[in-house]
Amino acid sequence: MGYTGFSVFTFLFRLAFCHCLMRISNGDLSYSIPEEMKRGSVIGNLVKDLGLDAKRLSGRKARLDMDGSRQRYCDINVNTGELIVAETIDREELCGPKVSCSLKYELVLEKPLELHRINVQVQDINDNSPRFPNARIDLEIRESADKGARYPLDEPHDSDIGLNGIQSYSLERNAYFILDVQTSSDGGKYGELVLEKELDREQQQEVTLLLTAVDGGTPQRSGTVVIHVTVLDANDNKPVFSQTVYKVRLPENSPTGTVVVAVSASDEDEGANGEVSYEFNRISDKAAKLFSIDKKTGEIKVQGPIDYEENTEYEVRVQAKDGSGLAGNAKVMIEITDLNDNAPVILIKSFNNPIPENVLPGTEVGIINVQDEDSEGNRQVRCSIQQNVPFKLNPSIKNYYSLITTGELDREIISDYNITITATDEGTPPLSSSKTINLSVSDVNDNPPVFEEQSYSAYVTENNTPGSSICSVTARDPDWRQNGTVVYSLLPSEVNGVPVSSFVSINGDTGVIHAVRAFDYEQFRNFKVHVVARDNGSPPLSSNVTVSVFITDENDNSPQILYPAPAGNSLMTEMVPKAALAGSLVSKVIAVDADSGQNAWLSYHIVKSIDPGLFTIGLHSGEIRAQRDIAESDSMKQNLVISVKDNGQPSLSTTCDVYLLISDNLAEVPELKDMTYEDSSKLTSYLIIGLVSVSTFFLTFIILILAVRFCRSRKPRMLFDGAVTIPSAYFPPNYAEVDGAGTLRSSYNYDAYLTTGSRTSDFKFVRSYNDSTLPADQTLTRCPDTLLEGSIITLNTAGEVNEQKPPNNDWRFTQQGQRPGPSGTYRYSTSTQQRWTPYSKARAGPHPDGAGGAIVGTGPWPNPPTEAEQLQALMAAANEVSEATATLGPRYNAQFPMQHVPDYRQNVYIPGSTATLTTNPQQMMPQPALQGPPQAIPQVDVPNAAQTPASKKKTTKKDKK
Repeated sequence: MGYTGFSVFTFLFRLAFCHCLMRISNGDLSYSIPEEMKRGSVIGNLVKDLGLDAKRLSGRKARLDMDGSRQRYCDINVNTGELIVAETIDREELCGPKVSCSLKYELVLEKPLELHRINVQVQDINDNSPRFPNARIDLEIRESADKGARYPLDEPHDSDIGLNGIQSYSLERNAYFILDVQTSSDGGKYGELVLEKELDREQQQEVTLLLTAVDGGTPQRSGTVVIHVTVLDANDNKPVFSQTVYKVRLPENSPTGTVVVAVSASDEDEGANGEVSYEFNRISDKAAKLFSIDKKTGEIKVQGPIDYEENTEYEVRVQAKDGSGLAGNAKVMIEITDLNDNAPVILIKSFNNPIPENVLPGTEVGIINVQDEDSEGNRQVRCSIQQNVPFKLNPSIKNYYSLITTGELDREIISDYNITITATDEGTPPLSSSKTINLSVSDVNDNPPVFEEQSYSAYVTENNTPGSSICSVTARDPDWRQNGTVVYSLLPSEVNGVPVSSFVSINGDTGVIHAVRAFDYEQFRNFKVHVVARDNGSPPLSSNVTVSVFITDENDNSPQILYPAPAGNSLMTEMVPKAALAGSLVSKVIAVDADSGQNAWLSYHIVKSIDPGLFTIGLHSGEIRAQRDIAESDSMKQNLVISVKDNGQPSLSTTCDVYLLISDNLAEVPELKDMTYEDSSKLTSYLIIGLVSVSTFFLTFIILILAVRFCRSRKPRMLFDGAVTIPSAYFPPNYAEVDGAGTLRSSYNYDAYLTTGSRTSDFKFVRSYNDSTLPADQTLTRCPDTLLEGSIITLNTAGEVNEQKPPNNDWRFTQQGQRPGPSGTYRYSTSTQQRWTPYSKARAGPHPDGAGGAIVGTGPWPNPPTEAEQLQALMAAANEVSEATATLGPRYNAQFPMQHVPDYRQNVYIPGSTATLTTNPQQMMPQPALQGPPQAIPQVDVPNAAQTPASKKKTTKKDKK
């Protein structure tokens, strides 16, 4: 393809070359103009005279090149095609005495290359007057001079030529001389003074004449000179030159002082009359600056720079005079010979810079013209360029060369070329000159962006921060400026049916890919993004790359237990045979983790169990096996808390409860709703302890303030007068000691178990796990050997309707100083059913009172009343005053010993009286105070309506044990 383009270009270039030759041979133009035309004057219309298109002159870069000129006198108007005067032309300065004076131009047109020679003849106008070399001409003529003797006069100089030069002379009328006008060999006119009448020194020693020189111009110009003639004694002979014409050759650049020629004249007279002196009789101004003559020897010497290129020859006239004033004349013709003293001059006539990188081979880049001011062989020039560039010079017309490309250009490889053009002439010795031109290759958008990698992989951890960077892609475009500016974007695509732009975004300038949202490894683990890199060229070029985004797992999912299922509407319990041996598979915990890798490696551990040594669980299998043989003494109901932990960093865990029943048949199994566990979490107990401590401190502070204010009153009074002494407001540090443990400890744990799928949902409070803590059903007395069973409070929340029971005999007559308080024995029960107590080997029976809801309180009053009891007493007294008969409602089913305050109307203590308020007069029976060591309250079994034969059997078995 490139070769075909080169051939076409070569054909067109040759066709244009032939066309130019035809135009040059048949289309040269000559114009004749007078000198001294004003600047901008129109010489001619080149468009009309050459048949050119005026509209294309500018596009073809029309211009005038002058051959060897240092000053531009003419130019072309590219808009109109007119040849105009650029500078005022002085013919005398331009051409001197030459008759023909012309300016030679070449009209250069490009695309295609076309040359036209333009010759402008400069015509002389009469703008100079004749001027004599000296303002006065002195002649000495002897009185013996013969009639008709001729005396040459200095020739005036007129820079004009032809008719504008000197045409005639006129001499002032006188009695002795007439003027004879002569024509020299070069056409110049000069005058000779002819003696018309013999001189007589005795009559007139001096004669003064006025000579006028007139040119032939219009209007005429003239110049005058005074001729002063001195009459001397007689002199017979005048000086005679050895040659009438001297011809010499003088090389240019001859140094100052060089003898050009020595003229010689002889005079036959003797003495002073025979002494000859030399002088220039007629010489041009330019020659007078270059040459001088020795008056005594007649040697003509160089006194100025001789340049062949300025003038090739000079003509001067020399006059030899003797002492008597007689003179002889001779002509000296000096020919200047050329030396090879001028190196070629390289001129850039046209230069396309910059040039696009996609030009075809053979494309013309510029036009070079080489000139040498020397003559003949010295001006023959050869032109060349270096070999390491894809360019060459093709000879064109005359000394013109075309600079063309020889191969394909690629700006990305070489963006600038320094082309050195060397021109050498054929003189001896040869002279050469060089010129370096800088050619820039302009960029063309011929390179698409290229990514640094074939594909990219990015790894991002799930749960990342939206807006965080994932990775960065980089594409390089070797093109320049906007052609090399890369803009990044995402190709529209979908990930799981969602546009990819909803997941990631890309910075169009930097190529940094950002996450738009947080990723979830469990939803999808990888996706692909297609990034487009596009430049800003015209047309734009682009390339694509695939970025694979891999989401790495993070341990953000806790293990999920599949079996046993989480608590729902039913309780899942495993049956364990009583005869199970060690290693027997009891159950299996199945769990999964949505994470992957080591984050999903699960391990199983038994956190808590009723009998720690009875069961074990496989670390990685989750299989629960018997660690030893099942014994008869093992509890029937077993509860295991299993922890499933993953292997992540940090690890996450989940717990579950596994309920096991050691039984061979369901008939032996009691209701499952009593299966509880001591403690579900120590955190709950810690929270309760903290809450109780803060509340106690706050209430103590309030009671203390109220007590202080109450003691300050003048006469403390109660609502009722009595002989009972009011306890002091002083609070001792310790209320009582129980086995050295001090007051009630704060380590109480309450376990809540809600069973689903049964008829009832009981809320149970179990005694503290800390054995050093006083149980709720014991009095505040020392009991070193026996710890009573902890009471169980059961709150029916579903399946049963709690009917309001009549109030119990809460108030009893006691010894003075005794009343029910928090240290008494309490046993709460709202159901006659037997309850499974995991802390004892026997079943909990009903209270000995048999009422099921009775509350028995015994023991002394060990401490002053607490703030809660004082508040209850005050409120109850105020209520009794306002109401003659107080109607007390049933107390609440669920009681909170020492912390929860029940209905205050049921616990009102009236100061000054030994009785407490009760709503049932029949229950106000005296109760003796406990004497001596405290005794455990015996438990009396009351028939339970809800007991089954199986439970009776189990009870009898337990009692026997």
